[in-house]
Amino acid sequence: MRGIFIFAKESFMAVKKYKKSDDISYALGATVTMELLNRRGTCARCVYVSPKSEVTAVVDKAKSLGIPVVESEKAFNILSPKENCYVIGEFSKFASQAKSDRHHVVLVNPSNSGNLGTIMRDVAAFDCADLIIIRPAVDNFDPKTVRASMGAVFGINVEVFDSFEQYIAKYADRVVMPFMLNGSPFGKTRFDADKKYSLVFGNEATGLPDDYAKYNPVRIEQSDKVDSLNLSVAVSVALYKLYVS
Repeated sequence: MRGIFIFAKESFMAVKKYKKSDDISYALGATVTMELLNRRGTCARCVYVSPKSEVTAVVDKAKSLGIPVVESEKAFNILSPKENCYVIGEFSKFASQAKSDRHHVVLVNPSNSGNLGTIMRDVAAFDCADLIIIRPAVDNFDPKTVRASMGAVFGINVEVFDSFEQYIAKYADRVVMPFMLNGSPFGKTRFDADKKYSLVFGNEATGLPDDYAKYNPVRIEQSDKVDSLNLSVAVSVALYKLYVS
């Protein structure tokens, strides 16, 4: 591939497997990397391109932003050895905050990168709410999460708190709506246009603790053929209703 900027050897040798404690992460794949460049270009540090790649749009976009591009197989052996992946975007982690004048999707202790990434995509698709994560939780900047989001992580507001109490202290004037099996039917909910809602979902395996019942919980009505919906599916259903209301 012609016309590609090449990093100095010392910089390239710094490529290493991702760790949560690092201040950088990676967008795996051409589509995800393009989302990074389009939506968070100021955070992009480098684009790695496999010699097998025939992608030119990402390279052209990176060049237009003055972001170095490296053509080499080594980065892929380190960062994505088993993936069908030919483009990787390296970026600095960034902070974002939810907005008080928007609805919120609140995930309490999410533990699965795939689910979290898919929920980020849901949030972007319906564009009616910001995303809140309550620790302990899966890393929202893990490359697996970033890839599962298909780059949506770069275009939404995500704010992380150490506890639900900390979240409520900051965003107090809201209708808290936890999703629990003993809740009232969510399908009958009528949203007040003058109020902001927090749709609260628990961990994939354990759901929400019993003390969330004080917030007048709701449930998504379903048949008895399954015991519950996948977390990302439940969030999709709830967001769709909120979006069209």
